[in-house]
Amino acid sequence: MLLLKSRTVLPGFKLSLGISVLTLSLLVLLPFVMLVITVSGLGWQGWLKVITEPRTLSAIWLTLRISFYAMLANVVFGTLVAWILVRYQFWGKGVVNALVDLPFALPTAVTGVALATLYAPNGWLGHLLAPLNIKVAFTPIGIWVALVVVSLPFIVRAVQPVLEELSSEYEEAAATLGASRLTVVRRVVLPEILPALVTGAGMAFARATGEYGSVIFIAGNIPFKSEILPLIIASKFELFDIQGASAVALFMLMISFAILFALNIWQWRLSRRAQGRY
Repeated sequence: MLLLKSRTVLPGFKLSLGISVLTLSLLVLLPFVMLVITVSGLGWQGWLKVITEPRTLSAIWLTLRISFYAMLANVVFGTLVAWILVRYQFWGKGVVNALVDLPFALPTAVTGVALATLYAPNGWLGHLLAPLNIKVAFTPIGIWVALVVVSLPFIVRAVQPVLEELSSEYEEAAATLGASRLTVVRRVVLPEILPALVTGAGMAFARATGEYGSVIFIAGNIPFKSEILPLIIASKFELFDIQGASAVALFMLMISFAILFALNIWQWRLSRRAQGRY
């Protein structure tokens, strides 16, 4: 029996693969390898000592906690925005759709300055909240606002394509059979968008934990109160503590990698279940 070697339609696979691997190695893998090599000089105990410093632990807890709250807020508001953009036609829809990507297009420092100006005690909204004894700028609340803004597009753009593929006839059929609106959302819509929603939420959380530019201007950067983890890295670099900054950066890298790894495992299991059904 003659075995024929399978060929792809487009030529140049080996060359393309080599260029892709080289590019990823130089731009992505090599910096991470150098980060690990730099931290290796501290040793395991030295790395653990840097991470467990009281100021660093406070920044870690604040960063993870506020990032989680921002992710939860965007799970609700991001899904709602995606639903509005897909299911309804209204004047200015294109503008709203473009505004979703604005945090991607703007430099993060511009976002931070705009938020700080808006929510400062003498800002447009800050002076209205001041009589109510509500302070946003230079507090953890300001950090939450900034993280919500920069991570919103991840969930909207993850859920929106799934809703576009989901025909509204399923929702109409469920309503015809007597299902309430809450039941339609819970039994029809939510199971379909859940994989994309979880993926978008994971990406939003990973982005929020490493956000710096939009937070630095509104956080206030008060140790043990409103100091985020990326600021710890920047402060150590200013003190020429390269190994200490690399140790904290490696910890942030581990957090992001753990999130992405868990998402990939979860998606792999979902695909295996889907294949088992057919």
